[in-house]
Amino acid sequence: MVKNEVRPEQDHSRQEREESRQERADRNFVELLQGARVAVTGVQVLFAFLLTVPFSSGFSRLDQTDRWLYYAALVSAAIASICYIAPTAQHRVLFRQGRKETLVHRSNSYGILGALALVVSMTTSTMFVIDYLFQAPVAWITAGLLAALAMWTWFGQPAMDRSDRSSDQSADQSSGEGSSVSSPDD
Repeated sequence: MVKNEVRPEQDHSRQEREESRQERADRNFVELLQGARVAVTGVQVLFAFLLTVPFSSGFSRLDQTDRWLYYAALVSAAIASICYIAPTAQHRVLFRQGRKETLVHRSNSYGILGALALVVSMTTSTMFVIDYLFQAPVAWITAGLLAALAMWTWFGQPAMDRSDRSSDQSADQSSGEGSSVSSPDD
């Protein structure tokens, strides 16, 4: 006998009906923090490495282009660190103030900004090292490919999924099907 399987969309809408706004905000904030926890470890390792580079013996031999690449990598790693740590710091300041939904929306923005800064830091630090090891064309090509891959996997593909879901929901609503629409908070 085959059981009726619950599709993720059905399960999601059922869960939504059973959650209050505050419960959804709490869940969303925990999910945002879990995602940031993954990224912040990598950012902190990269940032720590970049902080040590100028103290190595070969740094003084770098040309101006490599110094600017290093600068961009270091500053963007600092920005990414700030953005990924901001939700936790703000949660401490806003603790028990009833501002969880505001914090969720703000934390999502910080997460996106942190991811963009991380793309810049990863790309420029990789370009910095490859330019030191090889020639500038190899560094530029590699950095371009890495930036394109990160932008696609982190932003492009999810943006397409969002637009697919929006068009699916519009079609369902215009045909009278699918009376439950998921929250944009998820």
